[in-house]
Amino acid sequence: MCGAPDQDTLPALEVSPKEAVVHGVVSRSGSPLPGAYVRLLDGTGEFTAEVQSSATGYFRFYAAEGDWTLRTLAPGRVVDTPASAVQGSAVEVAVEVPA
Repeated sequence: MCGAPDQDTLPALEVSPKEAVVHGVVSRSGSPLPGAYVRLLDGTGEFTAEVQSSATGYFRFYAAEGDWTLRTLAPGRVVDTPASAVQGSAVEVAVEVPA
């Protein structure tokens, strides 16, 4: 079991000047995709964290500033999406999983 917080019960998004947040929605054919696993991989491809998308497809990571890859695992598909975390900001990333 993952130690990450349940994505369905996250508090409202607030970003301090010292934090960097990468968040977004996983979707398939334009509809939110709940239950997808979203992994945060560093610049060398090493695993850093994993969450399961919420009932609305939402996910959130608090990450160090820099370039990351979001590896999304959904039934029958694996999708890699680049993301850049910026200190003091919340960067929103849309992840579309092919049908």
